Parts: sequence; C-alpha cells; structure tokens
Amino acid sequence: MTLKIAIAGAGGRMGRMLIQAVSDNPACTLSGALEHDASPLLGQKAAAMIGYGGGPDVLISADRSVAFAGADVVIDFTLPSATLENMQSAREVGAAVVLGTTGHTDGQEDVILGFSEQIPMIWAANYSMGVNLLLNLVEKAAAALPMNFDIDILEMHHRQKIDAPSGTALVLGKAAAKGRQQEFDAVKQLSREGETGQRPSGEIGFATLRGGTVPGDHMVVFAGEDERIEIGHRAGDRQIFARGAVQAATWLAGKSPALYTMNDVLGLTD
Repeated sequence: MTLKIAIAGAGGRMGRMLIQAVSDNPACTLSGALEHDASPLLGQKAAAMIGYGGGPDVLISADRSVAFAGADVVIDFTLPSATLENMQSAREVGAAVVLGTTGHTDGQEDVILGFSEQIPMIWAANYSMGVNLLLNLVEKAAAALPMNFDIDILEMHHRQKIDAPSGTALVLGKAAAKGRQQEFDAVKQLSREGETGQRPSGEIGFATLRGGTVPGDHMVVFAGEDERIEIGHRAGDRQIFARGAVQAATWLAGKSPALYTMNDVLGLTD
C-alpha cells in the first residue's frame, strides 16, 4: 500500500525538498501540502514547484483539515509557532508526525512530548542518516574516554541560518553529556569570549561559523593529553535531510503512539 504523506511548510526550501523526496520514493505519494494563510503559493499545484508533472494534483492549502486529510504521516519542518497547531491537526486526522522543527521553548517542548502519548512521532533535529550515526558514535566515545578528554563541537551553516548553535550541534552535545552521564545544561558552554579563565573539567564547548551556502558541517573534537579524536559529518546537499525524513515516515507508519528516535529507524537501539 502506498504511504500518504502531507507536508507542512510546503513552499519553503525544506518543504520543496520534501515534496521532491516523496515524489522520488515509489512507496510514497503526496496527499497534502500546507502553507500559511498569506502565502502567494496558495491554490497552486505542489508538484509544479519542483517541476514534477506526475502524481496527484495536490493543491497548496492554508487549511490544515484539508492539507492533512487522509494522510498517514505529516512531515513538519516549519516554525516553532506553528508546531502545536500542526500536531493537534495531525492528531485529529489520525496521522503520525515526523517533526524536524527546532527552537521551541521548554513549555512548547512539554506539550509536543505530550502528543507522543496519543500519536506515533519521531522528533529529530537532523534527519540525515550520517548525522544520526554520528550521534550514536559520539555518545559511545564520550562514555569510553576518560574525563581528561575535553569535548568541543564546531558547526558551520549557511549565512541565512537564524539560530546558533544549530539544533544538531546541541543534540551532539546532549549525546556527549549522556555518554558521560552528565546534566547537559550544567556543563554546556555555548560561546567563549574575553578572559574566560581555565577551562572547567567536564565542560562541553561550542563554536559556531556562518557563511556561504554550507548546508551543514559538524565536528566533535575529543582533546586529550597529546592526542585528539575528531568525529564529523559534512552535508553536501540539503536533500539528504528530506530523504531521511521520508525514510523515517515510511518506518513510522502504523506504529503505536510513542516518541521514537532515528536510532529506532536505523536499528541502532539496544
């Protein structure tokens, strides 16, 4: 049976890539496309945005009940302000959710996690297969190495990215903290400037670069006495995130309500 996928934020850069990824996957079909009510794309054919002539004539809508109707899975890469309404509408139509939006407040995160008790959901900061393998490796490396190995995370993205550090960098830091059995908020150092003094033991540092058209580079550095380990990932094309999200959607369909991870999708859970 063909999996029906609805895309929230269909007219954005990531939304268009998701439409392309769905169109390229023979196991999936695009069932709906959502945009905000001021979008100039409303009423247009979603497939036409990517120059795709085949498939169903799905029109871009601002009505969630229309855009999500009949969907097995909703993929949401939008804005934090739209997430809760998208989640609620997905629940109402009985669709699972693949969520790629980051930057929520603690209160919003709590509400989102509550939805996972009612619908199957995957929530990841990055849907690249390689990045999710990297997360697994970082947690294992942090657990294996002694505390005298300092951990820093370097990330670079295109000049248009609005948040820093990236959501992926933060989850890499959380993976390292988990490996060391640390409380992430207690050991994170998101930036450094001025006279910072000697580095505290156990600190997890971050450095951010912005420029050009870089889709996303992440490097985790474990610096010990006279040796250094570097584990990283470079994205050559943002389409890898869309393909990963669609792969997650195909895995998620039909699952019981719960919060799943990309480790589940990749078969990396213990």
